[in-house]
Amino acid sequence: MKKILFVINTLGRAGAETALLELLRRLDAEEYEISLYVLLGQGEMISQVPQRVHVKNKKICTASVLSGAGRRKLIQTSFLAFFRHGRTIKKMQYVIQNFFRMKKTGNIQPDKLLWRVISDGADRFSETFDLAVAYLEGGSAYYVSDHVNAKKKAAFVHIAYGNSGYTREMDRDCYEKMDQIFTVSQETRRHFLEFYPEYEKKVQVFHNILDTDRIAREAQLPGGFSDSYTGIRILTVGRLAYQKAYDIAIPAMKKIREDGYEARWYVLGEGSERNALEKQIAELGLQEDFQLPGAKENLFPYYAQCDLYVHATRFEGKSIAIQEAQTLGCAVIASDCAGNREQIVDGEDGLLCTLTPEGIAEKVEELLDDPKKRERLAAAAKQKMNGQTEEIWKLLNLMK
Repeated sequence: MKKILFVINTLGRAGAETALLELLRRLDAEEYEISLYVLLGQGEMISQVPQRVHVKNKKICTASVLSGAGRRKLIQTSFLAFFRHGRTIKKMQYVIQNFFRMKKTGNIQPDKLLWRVISDGADRFSETFDLAVAYLEGGSAYYVSDHVNAKKKAAFVHIAYGNSGYTREMDRDCYEKMDQIFTVSQETRRHFLEFYPEYEKKVQVFHNILDTDRIAREAQLPGGFSDSYTGIRILTVGRLAYQKAYDIAIPAMKKIREDGYEARWYVLGEGSERNALEKQIAELGLQEDFQLPGAKENLFPYYAQCDLYVHATRFEGKSIAIQEAQTLGCAVIASDCAGNREQIVDGEDGLLCTLTPEGIAEKVEELLDDPKKRERLAAAAKQKMNGQTEEIWKLLNLMK
C-alpha cells in the first residue's frame, strides 16, 4: 500500500483547507495509507478530516488561529520552535535578515518570517513516504522540502506569488527539492514562474476539487440568515484581511445606499482586520447595512439565500468562495484581478469590476436594476461548475 503524507500550515476555516479536505475524501483508503500533519497543530476544521486519515499530530488545538485562544497557542508554538532541534542562533539570524529585507520593501509580514522557524521546530518522522505533499506555501513547503523522507515530493501554490510577501531568500530553494509543483490556476502558475522561471517544466495547474453534490445537499440544511430583513442580500465570504479589500467594499456600500438602493451586505469570516473594519463601518453609519456576522460552520445556506455574491479582492490564487457561489447558482461580481478573472467570463457567467468604491457600486447597482440579468449570470455560473473535471490523477501519477 502506497504511503502519502499531506502537510498543511493550519486547518483553519479557509479556502485551501477546504480544498484539501475534499481531496482527502476522494483518496481510496484501500489503496493508499494517508497521513496528515498540521504544522501549527491547530485549526477548527480538524473534525472534518476523514476518519481513515491518520493525523500525525499528538495533539490538535481546535481554536481558530484568529481567536484569542488560538493566537496564544500560535505564539507558544512559535516560541518553542526557536528552541526545538537546536540551531536557535541560525533561526534568529534568518528572521532578522528577512525582517530587514521586508522593511526595505515596506511590506512587513510577521507570519511569513516565522514559517521557517516553525518548520525547523516541528515534529520529525523517521518513516519514508511514497509521496509527501506540501499543500500550502511557506511552512509546509519548507517542512516537506527539508524534514520529510519521501520518494517523491510535491508542493501546491494557492496564491499570486508576487503579492504574497514570500521571497527567494525566504524560500531557500525549497522548490528545487520538489518533483512537481501544482498551482491552482493558470494565473497562479504565471505569477509563480515570474519568481521561479527555472521550474517551468515541473509546474502544472491542479484545479481545486469541489463536491458539488455535497454542497447542494448542505445548502438545504437548516441555517443561513437569521435576521428578519426581507430586502436584497449581498454576500461575501472570506477572512477579514487586507487582501480581501473590505476597506473598499464598505464605502462602496455607502455609495449604493446614497444612490437610493435598498440592500444589506453580509461578510462571513473572521480576521485581524475586524476592529478596523467595525470602526470604518461605524464612521460611515453603516451598522445595519454592512454586517460582519463572523465565521460560520455551514456557509452553503447563506449562498443559497443571497441575491448577489461579491468578491472584490486585491489579489487571489483561485477562490474557493467564488466556486462555491457559482455551484449554488449565485450571480457573482468580482474585482478584475489575477485569479478572479480566470474564474469569471465578464458578462457571460458573472461581472468583473474595478477595485474602487465607485467600480464595485456600479456593478452592484447594474444587477440590482436588472433581476433577469442576475438570473442569467447565475444560471451560466452553475452550468460552468457542473462541468468541472477530476484532477486527482495528476497527483497520484507521481508515484507511478
